[in-house]
Formats: sequence, structure tokens, C-alpha cells
Amino acid sequence: MSVADDALATRPVPDSAPARSGTGGAPRRRLSSAWRQRLEILFFVSPALALFAVFVVVPILQAGRYSLYDWNGLGPMDDFVGLQNYVRALSDDVFTSAVQHNLTIVVLSIVVQLPLGLGIALLLNRQMWGRTFLRVVIFVPYVLAEVVAGVVWFMLLQPDGPVDAVLDAVGLGGFTQLWLGDPDVALYTVLVVLTWKYLGLAVILFLAGLQGVPDELYEAAQIDGASWWQVQRRITVPLLGPTIRTWGFLSMIGSLQLFDMVWILTKGGPANSTVTMATYLINQGTDRSQYGYASAVAVLLFAISLILAAIYQVFVLRRDTKVSS
Repeated sequence: MSVADDALATRPVPDSAPARSGTGGAPRRRLSSAWRQRLEILFFVSPALALFAVFVVVPILQAGRYSLYDWNGLGPMDDFVGLQNYVRALSDDVFTSAVQHNLTIVVLSIVVQLPLGLGIALLLNRQMWGRTFLRVVIFVPYVLAEVVAGVVWFMLLQPDGPVDAVLDAVGLGGFTQLWLGDPDVALYTVLVVLTWKYLGLAVILFLAGLQGVPDELYEAAQIDGASWWQVQRRITVPLLGPTIRTWGFLSMIGSLQLFDMVWILTKGGPANSTVTMATYLINQGTDRSQYGYASAVAVLLFAISLILAAIYQVFVLRRDTKVSS
């Protein structure tokens, strides 16, 4: 046997079949793994999607369907009116006033609660005696049921009630008002009650955000000779930006859907001075049995909330939700 024959005899023969099997099996394994992951996600998400569809999507579609009929909630819907319910709502001065009241509460809630909540959070973030007790006192109104808080404030704000008695006792009797009976004062009275009720949420969120500010930044600022105001303006507030913007979104949505506190305190009165879109909806639907028209109002409330939420998302929350490339 020659040297060439010996070389050919000792050369290892490539095992092509296992290589082909391995090359073709890896993509199949990756493909099956990807499908398995999708199925697992679908399995765990499907209950939430089913609940969302049943309790959110279906009612929205049903409200849109009802809004096209003049329907009193009883009997078949056979009086099709098209978009007349929407035209009626948009041309109703009471409904447009309700929209203005909601927007006023949105703006004033943010303007009033933001500095108050931020100031209290900065105060409670420092080492001080009774800090835990003060945190509880501020947060308790938020966890109270709206019905309980509304009834209590309704009793307190009655003419010659406890609030007027306290003002008289401290020599401020001239400031007593028909807090819930004066059309010029009632809306701002409701705003004060709402501030008392929901300020605790802002404080708790801001306190949670302050825990994420590194102490090293404060120490570096003190070494550089920065004042307390400069530290808050240059370090604390910018780093609290995501928390503040998230709270602002929650406050806006809650103010647009405001119902229970207003209904308990004033039911939209006096003279529709505190009516909101939600109280107007209930008044037209439940009290007057105009369910088709009330459904149109509900669709308008949903549309206004969705539009404002989308605008807030695009222009305010975009920096927080943008995925880094």
C-alpha cells in the first residue's frame, strides 16, 4: 500500500448525517421554544384579557349602541335617532358647564395639591419627632370611603355647623358662608374637600420617589456650598419628575371622572354650579330614565378622557415611557 493510500485510509470520514441533523434541529428547537413562550404568555394573559373585554370593551360598545336610540331603559330599542343625542348634549348649557367644571377641577387640583404635597413630603422626609404619626394622619383621609368622607363634610359645612362655629370662635365669623348653598362658593368648597381627601396620595407618592434620590448627590451639593433651595430645585425636583408626572396623570383622570364626592355634597347644585359630567350622566340616566341620552353622555365622557390622556401621554409622559435604543 502506498503512502497516499495510507493517508486516505487514516483520514477521518466526516459524519455528515449528524451534522445535517444538528443543523436542522437547532432552528426547530428555537422555533418551538419561541412558540412555547408565546403560548405561555397567552395562557397567563388570557384571563385578564377576558375580564377586560367583558367589563370594559363590551360596555363601551353597548353604550355606543344605546346612544343611537331614544330609549328609556324599558322595552325594545326601536326609536333610532342617530347622532341626535350627541348634538343635544353638546348644545346643552348644563353639559358644557359640567365639562368646564371638570376641567377647572383638573387644573386647580394640580395647581393646589402639587406644591402642598411636595412641601409636606419634603418636610416628612427629614428626621423629626412624630414623623410616622404625621404620615398616618395625612394618608388616612385618602383611605376613607368617599361616602363616609362626603357625609362627614356635608354635616360639617351645614349653616351654623361646626365649621362656622370654629370660625366664630377664632374671630373669623365674617368669613362664614353658605358653603354648599352659594353658587359662587360651592365649587371651591368641593375643591377644598377633594384636596383634603386626595392630598395623602400625592404625599405618599412623593415620599416614595424621594427614597430613590441618592444621598451622595445631597452630600456633593453641600460640599459645593449649595443652599437648601438650590438643592431642591436642581436635584430633588428633577429626580422626582417621573413621580410628579405619574401623579399628575392620576389626578387628571380622577378629576374627569369625579362623581361620588360631588353627588354626596351637592348633587351638582346649587343651580348646577358644581355639576360634573358624571353627575350629569347619572341625573339624565337614573333619575330621568333617558338611558339613550345618558349613554351618549357616557361616550362623550370616555372620548374626552381618552383624548386628554393621549395628549398627556404624548407631551408629558413621553420622556418616561420612551424605550432607549
